[in-house]
Amino acid sequence: MVAPPDNDVLWARALHIQHNGSPALCGVSLEVREGEILAVTGPRGSGKTTLLQCLAGLLPAQEGEVWFNSTPVHTLGPAARERLRRDRFGWIDTTPLLVPGLNAWENTALPLMLRGTSRRRAKAVALEWLERLDIGEHARTRPHRLVQAQRQRVAVARALATCPTVLFADEPTAALHQGDGAQVLRTLTTAARSHGITVVLTTHQAQEAALADRTVSLLDGRRVSTVHLPPVAEAEGRAACSLSA
Repeated sequence: MVAPPDNDVLWARALHIQHNGSPALCGVSLEVREGEILAVTGPRGSGKTTLLQCLAGLLPAQEGEVWFNSTPVHTLGPAARERLRRDRFGWIDTTPLLVPGLNAWENTALPLMLRGTSRRRAKAVALEWLERLDIGEHARTRPHRLVQAQRQRVAVARALATCPTVLFADEPTAALHQGDGAQVLRTLTTAARSHGITVVLTTHQAQEAALADRTVSLLDGRRVSTVHLPPVAEAEGRAACSLSA
């Protein structure tokens, strides 16, 4: 085994995974630099979610290597991978997976308390993130009393509250209206940049991919291209010039 370069926080090589005999990933290699926001794009069934699960240690690759810093994730046992996800990774699912019996701030604070943070400190951090995501007024509300967009905001706050080294987001705005989705994703990317959090997100929407530093495209489980995107402000400026021309 060869460890990844020092400036790559995540590094994967020649990943192969099959689901029920059908290939999901076919030799995908990937590198993610520290502090980078990387968007993985592609149509439904292209392997985006499988790749995220593999990088996060949720789904061991049948062939290939996954490294987090100097840790070979592909050699870790289930308990070690679980500790890695708890202590260093954050995850946002397509649909918000909240604990029904806990209110919004308790759901947000739960990963912090599992890490050993005091309840008082965890609550303060949770309330701060809920306010940033414009859901602070519902901090004491349980999930069944929140609408879908509000539940997803809580899920995003929960993932950001721990300031993970790497945050994985699997189409985090898929269940939201366009306006809500845009605001949530901008908050997520802004917070990640200000806290030095590396983000790997999946999306099939061009406007969401444009918020990333770099885009990797998958098709039928294979990596087909990498696109380096201009800053969002620059891209918007070019669009305005085109319209005025």
